[in-house]
Amino acid sequence: AMPTLIDLSFPIRPHFRWKVAREVRASHAHGDNFESSIMTLGCHAYTHVDAPRHFLPGDRHIAEMPLDQWMGDAAVVDLTHLGDNAGVTAADLERRGSHVRAGDIVLLRTDWPRRVDVEDPRFWREAPFTAADACHWLVQKRVKTVGYDYPPDYSVRTGIFEPGRKVPREECTTHYIFFPAGITVVEYLTNLHRIGAPRCRFMAFPLAIDGADGSPVRAVAVLD
Repeated sequence: AMPTLIDLSFPIRPHFRWKVAREVRASHAHGDNFESSIMTLGCHAYTHVDAPRHFLPGDRHIAEMPLDQWMGDAAVVDLTHLGDNAGVTAADLERRGSHVRAGDIVLLRTDWPRRVDVEDPRFWREAPFTAADACHWLVQKRVKTVGYDYPPDYSVRTGIFEPGRKVPREECTTHYIFFPAGITVVEYLTNLHRIGAPRCRFMAFPLAIDGADGSPVRAVAVLD
C-alpha cells in the first residue's frame, strides 16, 4: 500500500511579518497562452529551513547542504500541555521524549498553530519558546535536525515588536546552541497533531538557491 503523506506546511500568502507578493506576468484573462507569475518571497517565510550561513558567518549556504540533512526518521515530542509564553524545557523533553534517538529529526509539537492563527500578532507575542536547557538536551542526544510548530526563540518577539532593540547573539537560543553543534532547523511547521504516532519518516527539502541563507520547504510526514 502507498504510505500516508501528511502535509506539515503553511500555505504561502501575504503576512504582516514577511514580504510575500505574487506578480502575474502573463494570464489567460489577457489572452496569453500561459499563465505565468513571479513570486517575491523571504527565504525564512512560513515553513522553511535555515542554512548554517543564516547564523554562522561564512558557513555553508542552502545549496551546499547535503539532501540527507532534511529527511529521515523523526520523533514527534508531544508538548501540548504547554500554555502561552511557556518555555520548552529539558525536563519536558526528558519526560516526553524518551523515544528520541541519536540521528533523529525531532519535531516539537505544541499545537500552537491550532490555538492561534499564524497571521495573528498573538501567534508571535504569546507563543511557547525553546529554553536553552532543552537545546542542550537535544545536542546531547545527538539529533540531526529540530522542527517546531512555534517561533523557536523567545527573542523572535523582540525582533518583530521592538525592531530597534539589539538582541545579543546568545538570546537567539536555538541558533546559538544548535548551529555550532551541526544541528539544523525546520521552522514553522503545522498540522503536527495529524501525525498521530510518536515516530514517522520526515522530509522537508529546500530549493537549491545558490548562496541563500534559507529556503521555503514543503514539509511532509510519511506514515507507512
